Amino acid sequence: MSRIYLASPHMSDEGFEQEFVKEAFDTNWVAPLGENVNQFEKEIAKYVRIKDAAALSTGTSAIHLGLKALGVGKGDIVFCPTLTFSATANPIIYQNATPVFIDCEEETWNISPKALEKAFEKYTPKAVIVVHLYGHAAKMNEIMEICNKHQVPVLEDAAESLGTTYQGKFTGTFGKYGVFSFNGNKIITTSGGGMLVSEDEKGIEKARFWATQSRDKARYYQHSEIGYNYRMSNVLAGIGRGQLKVLEQRIAQKTAIFETYKQAFEKNQDILMHEAKGNQRCNYWLSVMTLKENSKVKPIDIMEALEKENIESRHVWKPMHLQPIFEQYDFVTHQENERSMAEDIFNCGVCLPSDTKNTKEDMTKIIQIIKKLF
Repeated sequence: MSRIYLASPHMSDEGFEQEFVKEAFDTNWVAPLGENVNQFEKEIAKYVRIKDAAALSTGTSAIHLGLKALGVGKGDIVFCPTLTFSATANPIIYQNATPVFIDCEEETWNISPKALEKAFEKYTPKAVIVVHLYGHAAKMNEIMEICNKHQVPVLEDAAESLGTTYQGKFTGTFGKYGVFSFNGNKIITTSGGGMLVSEDEKGIEKARFWATQSRDKARYYQHSEIGYNYRMSNVLAGIGRGQLKVLEQRIAQKTAIFETYKQAFEKNQDILMHEAKGNQRCNYWLSVMTLKENSKVKPIDIMEALEKENIESRHVWKPMHLQPIFEQYDFVTHQENERSMAEDIFNCGVCLPSDTKNTKEDMTKIIQIIKKLF
C-alpha cells in the first residue's frame, strides 16, 4: 500500500521550482547566498506586507535570532505557549534565558490572554513568544494590548501559519519580529529553511550579519561578535520562490481537506473538528479533531487503525511543561484548580492526514476507517 502522509512536500505542477533551481546551477551560484535568496526575501516580505525579511536555514534559527535581536540573554524570562513544538522553546535556552510556559485557550488553542495577564502579575519578561498553532491565528488584538501595556515585545512563531490572516493582517506581522518555517512538512517548503521578518530593517540587517558568522567589514576575516552559520542556500531559496507561486492554491487545498473532514464527521457527537472562528483566514496546515472525554473511541485507537493501513497521523503537540527537559520551569494557567487546557487538548486530539496530494479516494479511505471505529 502506498503511504498516505500527514503532510509532505508538494512541488508545483508547473515546475516553477525547477526553473529557479536551474538558474542557480546555470549561473554556478550553488552557495549560501545569491539572487534566489535575495529575491525570496523580497517576495515573502511583499506577500505578508512587511518591510524586510532574512532567509535562514531553519525556522528554529529564525526564532533564535529574533530573540537575540530582542536582547534576550542570560537570566531573562521569556513567556512561551506550552502547546507548541519544542522548536519554539529551545532557542530560549540557547540564549541562556528562562522560559515560563503559558496555557492555551479553548477557541484557538493558542496562548490564553487571561493566563498571559496572570503571568505578568508574577513575572517581568524580556519577550513574549506567540504561536499560531496548526495555522490558526492567536487572538492578537488582546495579546498585543496586554504586551504593549507592559511594554514587552512580541515574537510571533508563525511557522505553521504562513498565509493565515487575522482581521485582514498576516500572522507574523503583528509583533516586533515574525518567523516562518519552510520545513518539508509545511504548507510550502524549501526542504529545510526559515524566514525572519520585521518592520525593523536594521534589526533584519543585524540578523543577516549574525547569520553569516558575524563577519566584520574588513579585508580579512575579522569577528567582533559571536556568529552563526544560519543563512539559506541559494538552491533551496529557488525551491521556495517556486513554492510561493502556489501558496494560495495550497491554502485552498488545505481548506478543502478540512471541509471534507468536517462534513464527514458533523453527525458524530463524539468528534469535534478544530475550526477557525472569528475574523481570520486559516491556512489549515493540519486538520485536527478532538474526541469527547467519554468517547468509547480514543485518539490512540484512531492512530493505530490508520497506521495499519499505512496512513500517517499523530497526537497533538505534547505541552512543553510536561516535557522532561522543561518540567523544571514554571507553568501558568487561568483554569480553575490549575487544570491545564493544553493537557486536555493533548489527551483528546488527533492530527489527521492533511497532505495536499491526497486524492478523493485517499480521503474516503481515511474517513471510512475512522467511522468504522464508532
